[in-house]
Amino acid sequence: MTRPVKHYKMTTWVYLQMAIYAILDVRELDQIFISYVWIYMSWQNQHIMWKSEDFCGLDKVVVPLATLWTPDLTIEEMTEKDKAPPSPYLTILENGEVEYRNDQVLVSTCKMQVYKFPFDIQRCTLSFKSAVYSDDEIKFEAILDESKITEWSYDAMRTQSEWLFINLTVNHKTVKSFDYNQSLIVYTISMRRRSALYIVNFLLPVLFFLCLDLASFLISDSGGEKLSFKVTVLLAVTVMQLLLNEILPSSSDRIPLIAIYCIGSFSLMMLSLLETILVMYLISKDSQDNEPLEDQSLSE
Repeated sequence: MTRPVKHYKMTTWVYLQMAIYAILDVRELDQIFISYVWIYMSWQNQHIMWKSEDFCGLDKVVVPLATLWTPDLTIEEMTEKDKAPPSPYLTILENGEVEYRNDQVLVSTCKMQVYKFPFDIQRCTLSFKSAVYSDDEIKFEAILDESKITEWSYDAMRTQSEWLFINLTVNHKTVKSFDYNQSLIVYTISMRRRSALYIVNFLLPVLFFLCLDLASFLISDSGGEKLSFKVTVLLAVTVMQLLLNEILPSSSDRIPLIAIYCIGSFSLMMLSLLETILVMYLISKDSQDNEPLEDQSLSE
């Protein structure tokens, strides 16, 4: 059950490979990324070796997971434990190499950059490391390069929700945890939001409301229809801003461009409404000033 080396000062190299099967959900408000990934690990067990010709050509053995030592792999960004049970078996090859394959749903934290929403590109990371072993005891190494990982993920992708998968990159790092260093592999998932639905349901309606407000200048100022029409359009834009507030996270570093777009449209409509109120006030005041002159002319 201990690390399978013949001397404790020897380093165990763990070869890691991850492919993303699906992008299940991205919650901007909670800044949570949910993905379905496939993880492959292999390492050398120096206590188990045999020659296949001595055992009727048997070159691999499948044993239960609890039988042998396995790397204590952990993901730094993971916020919820995978509810699905792990793969229950290990594969041991005749040269002492042990392989482990597992599929799991990862619920991880991801800092969302929503400045260009809904034309944004999000980059979420998954950092794999050992929970307790230092880099003198366990070192992680990625098996494939970035291009092959991206191509493999493209082929394995099942669903992408409202996101379009761009690429998957991998970096090796050494981080200091408490009093010792640890080996770390960071996978970065880049994805682009499908913006067509937001354009149709949000950006275009706000633009249409602004055009309606500009068209209201053609309405006569003599009646109260123009004022009520402008107030109705202004309330409609306010409702759109409330919907936007439920989508975007409040911890954004900069004000998103779409919020500036809504605030600008709201400001223009507000100025238009104030202009209408001022014009109607001046018309009413002018009519009141003209009434005494008309009465005087009639009496004369």
